[in-house]
Amino acid sequence: MKKIINTSKAPAPIGPYNQAVLIKDTLYISGQIPIDPATGNLVEGDIKKETKQSMENLKAILEEAGMTFEHVIKSTIFIADMHQFAQINEVYGTYFDADTAPARETVEVANLPKFVHVEISMIAVK
Repeated sequence: MKKIINTSKAPAPIGPYNQAVLIKDTLYISGQIPIDPATGNLVEGDIKKETKQSMENLKAILEEAGMTFEHVIKSTIFIADMHQFAQINEVYGTYFDADTAPARETVEVANLPKFVHVEISMIAVK
Protein backbone atom coordinates (compact mmCIF):
# COMPACT_ATOMS: atom_id res chain seq x y z
CA MET A 1 0.00 0.00 0.00
CA LYS A 2 2.65 2.53 0.93
CA LYS A 3 5.90 2.94 -0.94
CA ILE A 4 8.96 4.38 0.80
CA ILE A 5 10.82 7.01 -1.21
CA ASN A 6 14.49 7.62 -0.43
CA THR A 7 17.26 9.11 -2.57
CA SER A 8 20.96 9.70 -2.01
CA LYS A 9 20.44 13.14 -3.61
CA ALA A 10 18.81 14.34 -0.37
CA PRO A 11 20.06 13.97 3.21
CA ALA A 12 19.54 10.62 4.90
CA PRO A 13 16.98 10.70 7.71
CA ILE A 14 18.44 11.46 11.15
CA GLY A 15 15.81 9.45 13.01
CA PRO A 16 13.21 6.69 12.63
CA TYR A 17 11.53 8.07 9.50
CA ASN A 18 11.91 8.13 5.71
CA GLN A 19 12.41 11.00 3.31
CA ALA A 20 8.94 10.43 1.88
CA VAL A 21 6.04 8.02 1.73
CA LEU A 22 3.92 7.51 -1.39
CA ILE A 23 0.37 6.29 -0.90
CA LYS A 24 -1.46 5.80 -4.20
CA ASP A 25 -0.87 9.16 -5.95
CA THR A 26 -0.06 11.21 -2.84
CA LEU A 27 3.50 11.85 -1.68
CA TYR A 28 4.15 12.96 1.89
CA ILE A 29 7.64 14.46 2.19
CA SER A 30 9.32 14.75 5.58
CA GLY A 31 10.63 18.13 6.61
CA GLN A 32 13.90 18.98 4.90
CA ILE A 33 16.57 21.05 6.57
CA PRO A 34 19.62 22.62 4.90
CA ILE A 35 21.95 19.63 4.87
CA ASP A 36 24.09 19.19 1.78
CA PRO A 37 23.62 15.51 0.86
CA ALA A 38 27.02 15.37 -0.86
CA THR A 39 28.91 16.29 2.31
CA GLY A 40 26.44 15.68 5.12
CA ASN A 41 27.24 19.18 6.40
CA LEU A 42 24.78 21.90 7.29
CA VAL A 43 24.57 24.92 5.01
CA GLU A 44 24.81 27.79 7.48
CA GLY A 45 25.25 31.52 7.77
CA ASP A 46 22.82 32.82 5.14
CA ILE A 47 19.07 32.18 5.32
CA LYS A 48 18.71 32.34 1.53
CA LYS A 49 21.35 29.63 1.06
CA GLU A 50 19.75 27.56 3.82
CA THR A 51 16.32 27.86 2.18
CA LYS A 52 17.73 27.00 -1.26
CA GLN A 53 19.38 23.84 0.11
CA SER A 54 16.14 22.77 1.81
CA MET A 55 14.25 23.31 -1.47
CA GLU A 56 16.88 21.42 -3.47
CA ASN A 57 16.53 18.50 -1.06
CA LEU A 58 12.76 18.57 -1.59
CA LYS A 59 13.28 18.74 -5.36
CA ALA A 60 15.47 15.62 -5.27
CA ILE A 61 12.83 13.70 -3.35
CA LEU A 62 10.07 14.85 -5.70
CA GLU A 63 12.17 13.74 -8.68
CA GLU A 64 12.81 10.34 -7.10
CA ALA A 65 9.02 9.93 -6.91
CA GLY A 66 8.58 11.05 -10.54
CA MET A 67 7.16 14.45 -9.58
CA THR A 68 8.03 18.14 -9.75
CA PHE A 69 7.10 21.22 -7.75
CA GLU A 70 4.03 21.48 -10.03
CA HIS A 71 2.65 18.44 -8.18
CA VAL A 72 2.95 20.07 -4.73
CA ILE A 73 -0.43 20.89 -3.23
CA LYS A 74 0.62 21.81 0.33
CA SER A 75 3.77 22.94 2.05
CA THR A 76 4.68 23.88 5.57
CA ILE A 77 7.60 26.14 6.43
CA PHE A 78 8.99 26.18 9.95
CA ILE A 79 11.33 29.08 10.70
CA ALA A 80 13.29 30.09 13.76
CA ASP A 81 12.90 33.84 13.19
CA MET A 82 9.84 35.40 11.52
CA HIS A 83 12.01 38.43 10.70
CA GLN A 84 13.63 36.22 8.03
CA PHE A 85 10.29 35.40 6.38
CA ALA A 86 10.75 37.77 3.42
CA GLN A 87 14.14 36.28 2.50
CA ILE A 88 12.85 32.72 2.85
CA ASN A 89 9.75 33.56 0.81
CA GLU A 90 11.90 35.13 -1.93
CA VAL A 91 13.85 31.90 -2.44
CA TYR A 92 10.83 29.61 -1.96
CA GLY A 93 8.89 31.58 -4.57
CA THR A 94 11.46 30.87 -7.29
CA TYR A 95 10.44 27.21 -7.24
CA PHE A 96 6.77 27.84 -8.01
CA ASP A 97 4.58 29.57 -10.58
CA ALA A 98 2.49 32.09 -8.61
CA ASP A 99 -0.68 31.01 -10.45
CA THR A 100 -0.33 27.36 -9.40
CA ALA A 101 1.56 27.64 -6.11
CA PRO A 102 0.45 25.24 -3.36
CA ALA A 103 -1.42 26.01 -0.17
CA ARG A 104 1.03 26.85 2.61
CA GLU A 105 1.53 27.89 6.19
CA THR A 106 4.62 29.38 7.77
CA VAL A 107 5.18 28.94 11.48
CA GLU A 108 7.84 30.41 13.75
CA VAL A 109 9.18 27.83 16.20
CA ALA A 110 11.57 27.94 19.15
CA ASN A 111 13.99 25.35 17.73
CA LEU A 112 14.42 23.03 14.77
CA PRO A 113 16.51 19.87 14.32
CA LYS A 114 20.24 20.60 14.50
CA PHE A 115 19.20 24.16 15.44
CA VAL A 116 18.80 25.16 11.79
CA HIS A 117 16.81 28.25 10.83
CA VAL A 118 14.40 26.69 8.30
CA GLU A 119 12.66 23.36 7.68
CA ILE A 120 10.16 22.71 4.89
CA SER A 121 7.80 19.77 4.34
CA MET A 122 5.46 19.11 1.42
CA ILE A 123 2.56 17.04 0.15
CA ALA A 124 2.36 16.35 -3.59
CA VAL A 125 -0.18 14.56 -5.79
CA LYS A 126 0.34 13.04 -9.26
